[in-house]
Amino acid sequence: MAESRFWETVPLAEMSQPQWESLCDGCARCCLHKLEDADSGEVFYTGVRCRYLDEQGCRCSDYERRSQIVPNCVHLRVEDLTEYHWLPGTCAYRLLAEGKPLFDWHPLLSGSPDSVHEAGISIRGRAISDEFVHPDGYDEHIVHWVD
Repeated sequence: MAESRFWETVPLAEMSQPQWESLCDGCARCCLHKLEDADSGEVFYTGVRCRYLDEQGCRCSDYERRSQIVPNCVHLRVEDLTEYHWLPGTCAYRLLAEGKPLFDWHPLLSGSPDSVHEAGISIRGRAISDEFVHPDGYDEHIVHWVD
């Protein structure tokens, strides 16, 4: 279990890098391609995932170089907290930025990295790699299981 629920006492802006990284629940929903309505700003998630995502483990296969190999890969930083509205409503970064608690299935609470998969939150088995979908066809893959 994590160091005595640090996320409840340490502000996001003051977290160490290991604390910050441990907030990721491993759902990989942020690795799904998203479409934004130019008029309304509404964000739509697709069932198309980054080709570098290990879908079984729901982790990037080249995390250290992710921004180099995928230039538009999202790099979550504390400086951008006000822009996290597009993250899923289950995401720890968004929840904590909005002053909300983590869900019971979050690995920091459950003590198990598999709890996110067991709760049906992760994209495991639910997405297709972007190497098989033309970018103009992403709109055909909009999903409604991400809030």
